[in-house]
Amino acid sequence: MKLYNLKDHNEQVSFAQAVKQGLGSQQGLFFPLELPEFELTDIDAMLEMDFVSRSTKILSAYIGDEVAAHQLAERVKNAFAFPAPVAKVSADVACLELFHGPTLAFKDFGGRFMAQMLSYVSGADEQITILTATSGDTGAAVAHAFYGMENVRVVILYPQGKISPLQEKLFCTLGGNIETIAVEGDFDACQALVKQAFDDEELKKAIGLNSANSINISRLLAQICYYFEAVAQLPQEQRNQLVVSVPSGNFGDLTAGLLAKSLGLPIKRFIAATNANDTVPRFLDKGEWLPNKTVATLSNAMDVSQPNNWPRVEELFRRKTWRLTDLVSGAVSDETTKATMRELAEIGYISEPHAAIAYRMLRDNLQEGEFGLFLGTAHPAKFKESVDEILGQELPLPPELAERAELPLLSHNMTADFAELRKFLMK
Repeated sequence: MKLYNLKDHNEQVSFAQAVKQGLGSQQGLFFPLELPEFELTDIDAMLEMDFVSRSTKILSAYIGDEVAAHQLAERVKNAFAFPAPVAKVSADVACLELFHGPTLAFKDFGGRFMAQMLSYVSGADEQITILTATSGDTGAAVAHAFYGMENVRVVILYPQGKISPLQEKLFCTLGGNIETIAVEGDFDACQALVKQAFDDEELKKAIGLNSANSINISRLLAQICYYFEAVAQLPQEQRNQLVVSVPSGNFGDLTAGLLAKSLGLPIKRFIAATNANDTVPRFLDKGEWLPNKTVATLSNAMDVSQPNNWPRVEELFRRKTWRLTDLVSGAVSDETTKATMRELAEIGYISEPHAAIAYRMLRDNLQEGEFGLFLGTAHPAKFKESVDEILGQELPLPPELAERAELPLLSHNMTADFAELRKFLMK
């Protein structure tokens, strides 16, 4: 597999290099040189396969022979050890529930596959430091995926006071090879610190720096697989008129969905649903890229005003000669999010703010004869405080959260100062 740097097309790397490197020069994202496509008959046959076998076939279409077939199958099996069920919400709408993994969020798929791939492509004596920023769910998924791995140190930055208490408990109570830093600032400030670290060649070499954000190609490729798993669970008539609504912050999930469509998966159209951090909806509407200052919302994992994966979306549309104007996108306020959560509860489906935003945009844009699927990216209990208050009911804690809820936080506090972070990383 060859990948090129979106900021310098002359920089081309193998899959192994991209996994280990994370970013290219000038902080450029890696993107596949070849965009494989399956025949319709292949797609039909694949939709009959089990999740792990189908996912192995999808991933091997990109990775090629860089990872031996039996190794890839084994590692996909280790990574995707939990289901991604489609839950019926109403006659013409369902939710793809991506929160049945160990940290109750969709990031478990990408985080665990990346951990499997990194251990495969790295030498036994190679020291690696994973540095990543999180707006909530990435931190937990990455922490649990790499927890206890030899030769891997994980450092996770998150905006202090801007993620839910239970999200924080899930990854800031592990210790061991997992170090967490609460940064005084928003997610974009955390992301900027990570990018500065990757620009520091001396630091990169000294600590074997890598990133586990959705900028890492292994995470992105893993996420393609659950779009196929969703379609496999739908009857034929719903497959033919499928509209998918994606709650969007850093836009990795949407990129993966578009890559699934590029492979030949029959998805009629996508909806990119955002909260008040609406850089993309405004860009698609007016044609100007004008990020505002990030604002805190109920859907904190989407509080991103400069989405990292957007260049990949643009590149895919360019390469496929698709029209960006065909991508429906819109922003949903906190008040509307609350009302939508109550609306969903009334029809018997308990959801959380991120999925509610995707549902709202889907419901408002779904046309007659279409079937809608929205992504449920996190378990409602991860946002227990707000969900309980909005719905006026007490959500039970799943065991994954209950066992960590009372543990002490092990985080370090830090200002958004790169010199301070560098010193911490070099210790």
